[in-house]
Amino acid sequence: MSRFDPIYLTKVYNTLLKSFGPQGWWPGDTPFEVMVGAVLTQNTNWLNVSKAIDNIKRAGLLDPRKLLSNQRKVPHLVKPSGFYRLKGQRLLALCDYFVARYQANVKKMKKRNLMSLRDELLTIKGVGKETADSILLYALDRPVFVIDAYTRRIFSRHNYFLYDDPYDEIRLLFEHSLPRRSKIYNELHALLVRLGKTKCKKNEPLCNTCPLQHI
Repeated sequence: MSRFDPIYLTKVYNTLLKSFGPQGWWPGDTPFEVMVGAVLTQNTNWLNVSKAIDNIKRAGLLDPRKLLSNQRKVPHLVKPSGFYRLKGQRLLALCDYFVARYQANVKKMKKRNLMSLRDELLTIKGVGKETADSILLYALDRPVFVIDAYTRRIFSRHNYFLYDDPYDEIRLLFEHSLPRRSKIYNELHALLVRLGKTKCKKNEPLCNTCPLQHI
């Protein structure tokens, strides 16, 4: 853990940015669309999520109140994302919270204390820490670092922590080692996802061509 410090992480960030370029992540035309994507992306890939979101858009229902008014349609619309009945329920639970607590107003949501808002999101059925932090970072531009399987895999292979270390312990390692800026958290997380998909694969990782091998 001795090299897991601001200097090391800055080198990781700069190396990956030079190798892959800006990632432009998370795709979405509105904060609510990003929220929807954060729920639907659980246990699937983004291609499937984008198909589900396209279904919702074509139906003219990409609005929390409209989704709540058309609950029977939701499972069918999100079917491409897999586990569609469960994800439909989770999406509607998020919509219910967003409307009831904030009148579907993102500006009101952003005014909430960060950790209090995080605690609120974690009370929504089906919203875990990774999903909540994705909503906070990508939809609301709040400085919370998202920990996913790619981040765990990459840094555990470099012996900076164990893969199964508690989520918040790993999150705080990043947040204490980087400037408290959502833009940096956003880009670094997206770059780590890119690295995990292209080089640090679950099986047969391409270590010889990994941009991080010499830093």
